[in-house]
Amino acid sequence: MTRGTIKTWYLVHKWTSLICTAFLLMLCVTGLPLIFQDEIDGWLNPPAPMATLPAGTPSLPLDAILKRAAATAPGDIPLYISFDDARPIVYVTTGATADVAPAAMHFLAFDARTGATMPPYVPGVMAFILELHTDMLLGFWAEIFLGVMGLLFFVAIVSGVVLYAPFMAKLDFGTLRRGRSKRLGWLDRHNLLGIVTLAWASVVGVTGTINTFVVPITNIWKANGLAAIAASETRTPLGPNRASVQAALDAVQRKAPDMEPQFIAFPGVVFSSKHHYAVFMKGTTPMTSKLLLPGFVDAATGRLDSVTPMPWYMQAMLLAQPLHFGDYGGLVMKIVWAVFDVLTIVVLGSGLYLWLRRKGGPSEQRVREVVMAGETA
Repeated sequence: MTRGTIKTWYLVHKWTSLICTAFLLMLCVTGLPLIFQDEIDGWLNPPAPMATLPAGTPSLPLDAILKRAAATAPGDIPLYISFDDARPIVYVTTGATADVAPAAMHFLAFDARTGATMPPYVPGVMAFILELHTDMLLGFWAEIFLGVMGLLFFVAIVSGVVLYAPFMAKLDFGTLRRGRSKRLGWLDRHNLLGIVTLAWASVVGVTGTINTFVVPITNIWKANGLAAIAASETRTPLGPNRASVQAALDAVQRKAPDMEPQFIAFPGVVFSSKHHYAVFMKGTTPMTSKLLLPGFVDAATGRLDSVTPMPWYMQAMLLAQPLHFGDYGGLVMKIVWAVFDVLTIVVLGSGLYLWLRRKGGPSEQRVREVVMAGETA
């Protein structure tokens, strides 16, 4: 590459890195404990003991669970039902209206076999860290802003790779030049660790960006496929007496017998239409358990309207969420994710150090470092 081309790529790498570094450091630091969120939550909030019953004890119908939820939170309407992955527990989320803010929702838990009330999940320090990681405690637009920072981070990675090729033209891969200036040593470490973490940082950066656009991506799905399903049949007005939720689950499960329920969304909430029970089924393998198949049952008549796979962009979003935290391969993968997270913190910190210790003109010295492999530093 010519000096002019190198200078252009250097400026791209410099400014994209500087703009996003502070936010990326925050995301890496908060993301480190979130990799082990399940383990930390289990340690800080151990699960409440459950009644010992014979193996194979059947679960109560969901309609019976909903009656208990109505008695526990009088005046509320059900919004979601979800199912515990490890224990026979059914979670019911209720609220005054279908569009109630999450802070005003009530979260209830029941033993699926007996209907006994279980202690609900109490958000603790990990919930605070997750919110800080997601939107800095500032809401939707802060989440979108962090998504833009993720895009800048990816551009910084690409431009760093472009600059690495001419920089290493005169050096063996992985060379750490000793006995030279402290800044030159950090330059070598920054470049080496940047290449080592290249694939991981790209995956986490892209998946993190996708995760920040959950709301607009879901709205696109609602405005297209979900709207078509809702408009495909003549609707009986919803009254106080609605179709059986258990029957709705059974109807969808007959269409997907090799899957199990993940959650049920009630009419009017984000993941459903104004008329349907939206029953979301999941696979039974580590990969397919992240992909959801929704079935839509008319809440007034109990008619199964559709069992339709989600479009590719919704599936990509569902896969991105657990991949971002390494939640696919058990504890070993989480440890790998944590190691790369720490290395990325070093890359970001060393890049900031190199900028603060820069010498010479605004960019000519840095271009010389790339062309001469740092020999003038």
